Amino acid sequence: MNNYADNPSAAILIIGNEILSGRTLDTNTQTISKSLGDFGITVFETRTVPDDKQAIIEATVALSKKYDYLFTTGGIGPTHDDITSLAISEAFGVAYSRNEVIYDVLCKFYESRGEAMNKAREKMAFIPEGSFLIQNEVSKVPGFAINNVYCLAGVPDIMKSMLDFVIPLLKHGRVVKSLTHTVMIGESKIAERFEALQNKYKAVDMGSYPFVKNGIHGTSLVLRSSDYEALDKAFLELTSVII
Repeated sequence: MNNYADNPSAAILIIGNEILSGRTLDTNTQTISKSLGDFGITVFETRTVPDDKQAIIEATVALSKKYDYLFTTGGIGPTHDDITSLAISEAFGVAYSRNEVIYDVLCKFYESRGEAMNKAREKMAFIPEGSFLIQNEVSKVPGFAINNVYCLAGVPDIMKSMLDFVIPLLKHGRVVKSLTHTVMIGESKIAERFEALQNKYKAVDMGSYPFVKNGIHGTSLVLRSSDYEALDKAFLELTSVII
């Protein structure tokens, strides 16, 4: 059920073999979804693809057409498997070229460390031609955006810095609020009553999430909506009929 269709829509594309293999835990999806949600931008889909150019191109084209915004993370570093910039260039049919602003940032950064520029480091300056640069306060090396696609770093703290720069530039919507009612009852015992409430309050998304605590089954009942009046009414009734 979608009770916030008027909000800007977004998708997240996580890029990296290390995520798919399980070697690296993906925390970026949660961070991006929560941050966007705080400004009324609703994430409707997430995907994870390997460091494969064709897979990145296909996912980028599909998701950027379907949603208002697409956020990618990963694959914009200096190594051979960092191919996101090249893939995005090909996805939109633009040149993959060296951005002199990024190149200058890189040169100054490595010079400050007493290190020389090399081909691997220079690679991070190559982005789709015509891109808008995304600042970050951690490593200083920008990400980039082209059309409705925002390409962020994979390293979580750098990604978050880039995301914080981008969010104020986006169209915001009505924030979806959430209320939770937790009961020490198995969800199968309350499913019919919960479904009846969902049918009564169409403007409120309702979900049940079971857990076990000290050997006892419990359920967290979560209500979400951008219609705050309906949300409050539904929650009040929920807490009176399921206790």
